Amino acid sequence: MSNLQNKVIIITGGNSGIGYATAKAFSDVNARVLITGKREDALKKAAEEIGVKSFLANQAVLPDIDLLVEEVKNNYGKVDVLFLNAGVAFFAPIEHTSEHEFDTIFNTNVKGTFFTLQKFIPLLNDGASVIILASGNTAMTMPNSSAYSASKSALRHIAKIAAKELAPKNIRVNMVSPGPTQTEMQSKFGMDEATLETIKTQIITQVPLGKMGIPEDVAKMVVYLADNSSSSFITGAEFFIDGGMAL
Repeated sequence: MSNLQNKVIIITGGNSGIGYATAKAFSDVNARVLITGKREDALKKAAEEIGVKSFLANQAVLPDIDLLVEEVKNNYGKVDVLFLNAGVAFFAPIEHTSEHEFDTIFNTNVKGTFFTLQKFIPLLNDGASVIILASGNTAMTMPNSSAYSASKSALRHIAKIAAKELAPKNIRVNMVSPGPTQTEMQSKFGMDEATLETIKTQIITQVPLGKMGIPEDVAKMVVYLADNSSSSFITGAEFFIDGGMAL
């Protein structure tokens, strides 16, 4: 029997990619999972496929977060695991990055994550685990990634300070930082399939293990960090799941 059975798990951005794979991993061990997302059709479809609950919420919209917290409080009471996974990405040179793109990235990745964590703190159980999705980009200086990398780097500092602030409550805060991972998000970069394949081939040449990751690679680490029986002495840590790309 898993130590996560019947634990309450909240996953933001759970209708695709890493969030979807993680929700499935928790569901497979009979945890009580609720996923969020801002695309209603995709969210409902994912929840039905996995067999979990869902709540329509855009992490960049603070009133949505308030409604989510109220929903969780009324239906679950307390939370055992909070996986702050929702995020967006745009890639462009600094000189061509628009204010709208910059604001969208920071409002979702930084502001949204910060206030989702803040608003959930009163609901976190003693011994709860918070996992924040950062990125392997935080350890690199890749051209065209300045706004995205900066937003994820901000999350690293937020997570480490949160780990110190929440330690007296016996709440652990850790980060997972994926490298190149095959997810649905890659198809949203506005590039055709041939261009995406060329980029993937170029990226793989920079990965020591010679391949791209899959969402399940990240999900396994999230589940590990969620389980007090395996990771009770880990907080403020960052785990790179990138095939060695950041080395």
